[in-house]
Amino acid sequence: MNHPRVTLPAPAPPSPAHHDEPVLDLAVPVFNEETDLEPSVRRLHAYLRETFPYPFRITVADNASTDATPLIAARLAAELPEVEWIRLAEKGRGRALRAVWSASTAPVVGYLDVDLSTGLAALLPLVAPLLSGHSDLAIGTRLAPGARVVRGPKREAISRCYNVLLRCTLSVGFSDAQCGFKAVRRDAAARLLPLVRDSAWFFDTELLVVAERAGLRIHEVPVDWVDDPDSRVALLSTALADLRGIARVALSPARDAKPAGPGALPSGRGALPSGRPPRSYVVPAAVMALAHLLLYAALRPAAAEQVANALSLLACWTLALPVRGRLPRPAPPALAARLALTAGSLAVLRHTVPAAGLRAELAALATTHLSLVLARSAFGRRGRRTESTAS
Repeated sequence: MNHPRVTLPAPAPPSPAHHDEPVLDLAVPVFNEETDLEPSVRRLHAYLRETFPYPFRITVADNASTDATPLIAARLAAELPEVEWIRLAEKGRGRALRAVWSASTAPVVGYLDVDLSTGLAALLPLVAPLLSGHSDLAIGTRLAPGARVVRGPKREAISRCYNVLLRCTLSVGFSDAQCGFKAVRRDAAARLLPLVRDSAWFFDTELLVVAERAGLRIHEVPVDWVDDPDSRVALLSTALADLRGIARVALSPARDAKPAGPGALPSGRGALPSGRPPRSYVVPAAVMALAHLLLYAALRPAAAEQVANALSLLACWTLALPVRGRLPRPAPPALAARLALTAGSLAVLRHTVPAAGLRAELAALATTHLSLVLARSAFGRRGRRTESTAS
């Protein structure tokens, strides 16, 4: 399958480097972090002063905090020479990173989460391939061999389900999209940022997808990672926003991309339809989703949510064998992948809203089915593009 390739603008000429300028500008986006901000920044600053062999800057990006966070950030910037801070009027991690990276003159820009869940020993391995010119982006990964991760089973399941969904829908090659530990060459960031639309949590994923489609090199660093039990991330709203982002990127690959290979198809005869997914897929998929929801609702009073989900999905998948032959290529995800995604959506719901009832569970399952329909429709169009080009 040919994947869409992003066309980046030409790189800007590098600005003159001076010996006293930072080589690494590390952003720390924060929102109402008056408790953790000062100890985390001091720990990060001390570690970089003692072990990092290059000049650096730490930029605290305040996302419209309403507590004492901006006062603490200002005090740290006044006291520590390598620390600066900016204040944003609106929330959004992506918005904060865009502001810091766009204004920086350092050859490498990056970010990490304020809770410092990622082991700082991975900082130099993260930055080194960018400084050497070996890679354009570098990401920490909790899902590659060599990573050591301490976190609860719910967050582990959610993370793995999310990355499976990315591989199924967007055919990405990187292993961990949302580890809060990334760096990018500034010249690459200047070309990528105008193509990234999201300003919140999906910013990371979209940046990596655009970079991969543009042919940029992404280096992965296995990290030590310890879950922060006091994390402020709203899992349900974040998960739903990520699903919307995946659907948007999957269904509009031509906005900033063109297919790899000998040119795009001309308009007119042989051109690909750009509207809705084909009815031959939508109708059977909708019937299967509805059957799953009805069976789940029937089984739920007598069975736990994950048991009811597994049994109802297995029954639907078995009964739908004759229908699945009508679906367009490529085939839908395997039963195990679909089960993992629906189970993950239920786990997110239960973790964020422990008292959620049947209606909320059905809404979470319906959202997962909808995201799969949108994603598979994008694959169907790409598959038809490939077949038409080959013919």
